[in-house]
Amino acid sequence: AAGMFLRLLSDVRWRAANPKWRRMTCFRRSTSSTAEPHPVPLPAQAQVVICGGGIMGTSVAYHLSKMGWKDIVLLEQGRLAAGTTRFCAGIVSTARHMSLELKMADYSNKLYQQLEQETGVKTGYTKSGSISLAQTQDRLISLKRIASSLSVMGIPCEIITPKQVAQLHPLINIHDLVGAMYVPEDALVTSANVSLALATAASRNGVQIHERTSVSHVLVQKGRVTGVETDRGQIQCQYFVNCAGQWAYELGHSGEEPVNIPLHACEHFYLLTHPLKEPLASNLPTIVDPDGRIYIRNWQGGILSGGFEKNPKPLFTEGRNQLEIQNLQEDWDHFEPLLSALLRRMPDLEALQIMQLVNCPESFTPDMRCIMGESPTVRGYFVLAGMNSAGISYGGGAGKYLAEWMVNGYPSQNVWPLDLKRFGTLQSSRTFLRHRVMEVMPLMCDLKVPRWDFQTGRQLRTSPLYDRLDAQGARWMEKHGFERVKYFVPPGKDLLDLDQSKTFYKPDWFDIVGSEVKCCKEAVCVIDMSSFTKFEISSTGDQALESLQYLFSNDLDVPVGHVVHTGMLNEKGGYENDCSIARLSKRSFFMISPTDQQVHCWAWLKNRLPDDSNLTMEDVTWKYTALNLIGPRAVDVLSELSYAPITPEHFPSLFCKEMSVGYANGIRVMSITHTGEPGFMLYIPIEYALHVYNEVMNMGQKYGIRNAGYYALRSLRIEKFFAFWGQDLDAFTTPMECGREFQVKLEKGMQFVGQEALLEQKQNGVYKRFTMFILEDHDTDMDLWPWWGEPIFRNGRYVGKTTSSAYSYTLERHVCLGFVQHFDEKTGEELVVTTDFINQGEYEIDIAGQRFQAKAKLYPFSSLFTHRRRKDEVELSGYQRE
Repeated sequence: AAGMFLRLLSDVRWRAANPKWRRMTCFRRSTSSTAEPHPVPLPAQAQVVICGGGIMGTSVAYHLSKMGWKDIVLLEQGRLAAGTTRFCAGIVSTARHMSLELKMADYSNKLYQQLEQETGVKTGYTKSGSISLAQTQDRLISLKRIASSLSVMGIPCEIITPKQVAQLHPLINIHDLVGAMYVPEDALVTSANVSLALATAASRNGVQIHERTSVSHVLVQKGRVTGVETDRGQIQCQYFVNCAGQWAYELGHSGEEPVNIPLHACEHFYLLTHPLKEPLASNLPTIVDPDGRIYIRNWQGGILSGGFEKNPKPLFTEGRNQLEIQNLQEDWDHFEPLLSALLRRMPDLEALQIMQLVNCPESFTPDMRCIMGESPTVRGYFVLAGMNSAGISYGGGAGKYLAEWMVNGYPSQNVWPLDLKRFGTLQSSRTFLRHRVMEVMPLMCDLKVPRWDFQTGRQLRTSPLYDRLDAQGARWMEKHGFERVKYFVPPGKDLLDLDQSKTFYKPDWFDIVGSEVKCCKEAVCVIDMSSFTKFEISSTGDQALESLQYLFSNDLDVPVGHVVHTGMLNEKGGYENDCSIARLSKRSFFMISPTDQQVHCWAWLKNRLPDDSNLTMEDVTWKYTALNLIGPRAVDVLSELSYAPITPEHFPSLFCKEMSVGYANGIRVMSITHTGEPGFMLYIPIEYALHVYNEVMNMGQKYGIRNAGYYALRSLRIEKFFAFWGQDLDAFTTPMECGREFQVKLEKGMQFVGQEALLEQKQNGVYKRFTMFILEDHDTDMDLWPWWGEPIFRNGRYVGKTTSSAYSYTLERHVCLGFVQHFDEKTGEELVVTTDFINQGEYEIDIAGQRFQAKAKLYPFSSLFTHRRRKDEVELSGYQRE
């Protein structure tokens, strides 16, 4: 191809059909047919064995060795950095929606910058900067939201005009742009060399690296890693790290105890050209054009451009794949839409000479977030894989977090959004993964408006009432594979309209959810909450009580029939789990946790409960359908159906009783709604679910009963200042920091996990505080809505971010929940956050660069203010703890 001057588009068809051209441009590596002898024998044992010598494996080895672990062996089946890492486009970009991913990329950028100096290996690090283009106003809003996050993290960035884009990158066609985001410190690297530099540093620190060594499976005994079997013999070890990239899934399934790692490879294409007549400057910014689905970077004076097409090609679904990735088949027809987008964006490239079209596999995950952490089934088995084509951006940060996790038992940030335990076994079906990654890859470029849902792999876990609710206009979202109702479209509404409505502003479901909330407050609503995680823990003697008293922070030695709000804390006092526990009998307990905690919670308990045959734990999530009856008339409906007295004297708050409803008996009824409103949760054996639902709906007719969904629930719980785990609470949040001291019994007469950390906080104060903000000068109809992750400013200084928000139909305002921190203005050191500090500040919430005044509260409004009033009449000062 070197001597052929080819116009791009005109020749694409000819080239696609011409095998001679394809042969000339095929990107071959000289792989010797006879394997080189292995000079160094494998050690018989090591503390850690890492499988995979790409960016992830070398980063983990580098960071573990930096943290003082030396007895490490890294095994690579081919040669170092010869997999996806070798073909990676080498763009290090911090422009990420999620602050955790943003932090990982920022750390990677800083690490790569000094790597060459540290190791002497040339990494090709160039600070080129990046420009993300917006062709629509919605895209610009999305970029402004990212820019807000970058700014408060101290990463320079600005929103710029199309004219400024042209000044920074003269070859870019700007006629269809409305704006862009410029991040001057984003960088370019040679990915394989970064990996080699990390390997060099690790090996100087004592890490042994063996190439051309394949791991066949991991050895497990009593649920713990004991070693690995390779094609060159066995190595005994305590820890195994699966960094096998697109091979991670097969490797996970090859062991005696399978580890589910839900990822799947897709082909990823990019184009390389010869240098331009005037070679491009090395510091020319990288262009990301998400609306055109492409990225463009300088490559040796020419162009490297790839993208994420709408019709991706999944690879190796049957599990057959090559050892080192040879360049897969070129497919010019498939690449044509991306090529057209490139030529629209850079019209002057028409006559540029193509060097080759590279096709390499990239691994994608079911939710577009990478996978890290320890397996829930095998202790000591760690995973870092599934980078969704951002491997080089996350490599440094992800390796650091995983190394911290292994050495300290936890990473330095809350990494729950990336934790392997967010997935269950259901996400590891090959068919599911194949279909989901075909949706995920195009989504890399699609506009992420709030509350969007995946379309593939749906209707997998459903309540027995699914069809019944669907027929009544239910609109569904999915959580942990479980279908849950967002809201119900009333008869006569235009259904299509609602499904298509995607916006950063006031959504089309606003009035629908409003009427569901009104019904919860004035009459009675039913919400199907079957997706909740439900465990039963029982014993022959006092083992269950004793074990749970040690693991949970509240006192569970309550009379039979009482329900306790509590949680499991880690040693630092942070919430590993947030739950309600009902004492069913002297020796058995019923535990209800959030939906997405099913795997995490089970593993946490399993690893900490004593190994005692008299103590049993059962996951009964699928055995019970859960109906939430919310509202002042719930008591009337239930008493008519059960012929049992349900007045507060007979059925006090936080109480659990087994009773019959209609013809069905054995129904666990609890006086709790998870919203702060009056009502009951009904846990119904699954075979009675339809009967009980029909009875409730029929009996409730005269009380104005209706169905409601999770959006109404969210609005109710946020205006009542209820924190939810996974959104507001995490492993770094303690009960003391979020006003839940009353759910902790520090003096319950026995020790519990996290107790010391809480006693210390009680004595010394907390460094962040969960706060409720009511937006003041915000116009619900015209202004951008807050969703989550918005920066909070106090007296003009950044103090934290929102964790969740909702419109309160009662207050007729937006309510945001979030954590406030206090930093010393001179030294930047963290200071204790006092009640006075919260109450004496002037607050603003930043929504996509626009700041709105907000009033801060540490307690919810008393019921005095739950009566609907005009906005201007609502006195926002009178409040007390409910």
